[in-house]
Amino acid sequence: EDFPYNAETITWLADGSGLYFTSCVKALTGIYQVNLADKSIRLVVQDQFDFDGVQLAEERLITTYKSMSMPNEIVSVNPQDGTYKQLSFENKHLLDKITMGKVEERWIKTVDNKDMHMWVVYPPNFDSTKTYPALLFCLGGPQGTLSQNWSYRWNFQLMAANDYIVILPNRRGTTAFGQEWTDQISGDYPGLNMQDYFSSVNEMKKEKYVGKVGAVGASYGGYSVFYLAGIHKGMFSAFIAHAGIFNQEHMYMTTEEMWFPHWDNGGAPWDDNPVANRHYSSSPHKLVKNWNTPILITHGEMDYRVPVDQGMAAFNAAQALGVPSELLLFPGENHWILKPQNSIQWNRVFYSWLDKWLKN
Repeated sequence: EDFPYNAETITWLADGSGLYFTSCVKALTGIYQVNLADKSIRLVVQDQFDFDGVQLAEERLITTYKSMSMPNEIVSVNPQDGTYKQLSFENKHLLDKITMGKVEERWIKTVDNKDMHMWVVYPPNFDSTKTYPALLFCLGGPQGTLSQNWSYRWNFQLMAANDYIVILPNRRGTTAFGQEWTDQISGDYPGLNMQDYFSSVNEMKKEKYVGKVGAVGASYGGYSVFYLAGIHKGMFSAFIAHAGIFNQEHMYMTTEEMWFPHWDNGGAPWDDNPVANRHYSSSPHKLVKNWNTPILITHGEMDYRVPVDQGMAAFNAAQALGVPSELLLFPGENHWILKPQNSIQWNRVFYSWLDKWLKN
């Protein structure tokens, strides 16, 4: 009960004396063991990978692991000393042909002098004497963590391979840094987590090799992009929002997940309390008159989490204001772009837009 992180994927020890579980702690998902007799918790293994839930195999634990630079592979773990051995090499013939970018861990100070974790992914064959455009990735959720996960949708090594430095801050609301850090974002969407984004970019802008900066994100990350577009005062040179929340009031009444904005927004748009009043009065669409930065908006038309009219409204507003903007809709996709050919098209448009505004 005093473990300050989430516990997931529980497996009993063979003799029933305890449990193995996984937990994401400070942006790395490791394997842990709890002894039921004294409630002690022991870290079995943690490295710059995300480990998944385990299966027992006599004296070993069998699981999968991955990183930002490697899709899932099967791995065997010694639960006594934490050593591990990779068993499968399903993607080796492909990975051997690819130069991955360096993944760096940083800790920086926030505006209220707290410590914030961030990952930075550099282009392959990075040269610090050159100047590179950078991308701020705005996490969805808003609860979640930027850990050593592999994604076939928002792939950070693919961004780096297109010669972008990728900035990945674990801002307020992420789940691997204690409950207080996670809970702070609820009721404060327009607040400290937005300042955390500015802090991460300001930190990277101290480096001479960082040039123009864009911001990209989906879902709450799309909300973040729409909100940043109204307050950034020239920090960003381009934006991309996928499935983003644009009008908080309308979204509340159309989403299939109404309980979620009800909790995070402090209630409904008609609830007269300080949290709800601030949230709905600070909706990104209320700041659209400040938009002046090129923005690409993408959305799936079968999205019931953040319905497609959110993206359409944001695009129409940008067009009406004369802001350079494009809209890409996928009739057969939901909250995520999942079909292979659609993913290829999405990526083509994604990088074409960024290259146009960040590399010239």
